[in-house]
Amino acid sequence: MSKEHHYTQTIIWTGNKGVGTLDYKSYERSHTISIQNKVDILASSDAPFRGDITKHNPEDFLLSSLSSCHMLWFLHLCADHGIVVESYADNPSGILTQSESNGGKFTSVTLNPIVSLSNSSMQDKIGLMHQNAHQHCFIANSVNFEVTINSKVNIL
Repeated sequence: MSKEHHYTQTIIWTGNKGVGTLDYKSYERSHTISIQNKVDILASSDAPFRGDITKHNPEDFLLSSLSSCHMLWFLHLCADHGIVVESYADNPSGILTQSESNGGKFTSVTLNPIVSLSNSSMQDKIGLMHQNAHQHCFIANSVNFEVTINSKVNIL
């Protein structure tokens, strides 16, 4: 049985410097992302695209979405399989390739999770948990580029 979940938010451009989009250099890329009952996020484009480097950008959000979704599924599956995770951190990286014809796209993302366990006997199951988490991740299932997982395990 299929089940739909609906998500809404409001994006408001805040970068009009008084002349709108008169030309490519006349406006800021700043905008506010508002989601009901959540803190607003001040965003922009990335610096190479005339953005404000002090604000989050869509490329940041794509990496964060993939990493967070993977982590949440991983933790869920570990809990279901009796694997006690003590800590989890990730340093994801992605490659965006620009082209003249279509603007550009992400061509790959690498997740680099570091998982800490107190029980070394569970270490051998971590690879399978990452594989299953990747298969379940809503965001990974929605993108059309390779997502690689380079995981490390620390035993406490």
